Amino acid sequence: MPKSVDASHEPSKAAASAAARARILAAIRAIPIGRVAGYGVIARRAGLPGRARLVARILSGNDDPTLPWHRVLRSDGRIAFPPDSLDAAEQAQRLRAEGVSVENGRVRDAARSEASLDALLWAPSRRKSVSR
Repeated sequence: MPKSVDASHEPSKAAASAAARARILAAIRAIPIGRVAGYGVIARRAGLPGRARLVARILSGNDDPTLPWHRVLRSDGRIAFPPDSLDAAEQAQRLRAEGVSVENGRVRDAARSEASLDALLWAPSRRKSVSR
């Protein structure tokens, strides 16, 4: 006789998917103005390492006009849309409006921007200690 599985104790696939989506959207919203992050970086920050394609899929279905989707780039700093597309032009324009340098569809200092964002968020405080 097969063992029965009590589904009430297992999280549903839909609930897990909704939770992953919420974490990814929160990670995207956390990117400060003038900064960028790669799809893989967003996946790691959302607790989903190796799920960069999931980030891309969620962004492709985004209908929230307030989501700063334009701050998410490929790992090499390139805009993921085809170079001559209206979407690529819009993303580059939005990034430039925030002070990000975009040349030929690429943010040149994307890796440094990601590294500095991580440093801002996770580095130990650099307050000087007060001697007494």
